[in-house]
Amino acid sequence: MPRIFTAEITVAQSDIDIQGHVNNTRYVAWMQDVAVAHSAAQGWPMTRYVAEGAGWVVRQHTITYKRPAFLGEVITACTWIAGIAPRACPRRYLFWRAADKTVLAEAETQWVFIDLKTGRPTKVPESLRTAFEVVEDEAEVKKMLEG
Repeated sequence: MPRIFTAEITVAQSDIDIQGHVNNTRYVAWMQDVAVAHSAAQGWPMTRYVAEGAGWVVRQHTITYKRPAFLGEVITACTWIAGIAPRACPRRYLFWRAADKTVLAEAETQWVFIDLKTGRPTKVPESLRTAFEVVEDEAEVKKMLEG
């Protein structure tokens, strides 16, 4: 049950834009992919959300692009929960090039927990809250770049 979840991504041709580097929209897709994978690793796969009748929707994405990534490069995508409010949760992300640990992008998503029938915000259940350990200090995450 990783409090900080990582996944490796190999940049494919379909990730590359006309400028020859990873298109910015791919980072948004990767953010969702690693969030879903982290949730599943914590015992909350998509099927469980459906069974519970609730799930997460995005209120806001914020991304700061630092450096470009190119075809064939391996990127490490890292995500963690930065806090949990009664009906919402900020999730942070860090992407770096695996070969030289250059930070490529930093991001955050504001997720809102909703009732799937009504589409309205609802309380995050205790069983979901306790499945994730909050990582308040981003320095802990950045230490991963040093090791």
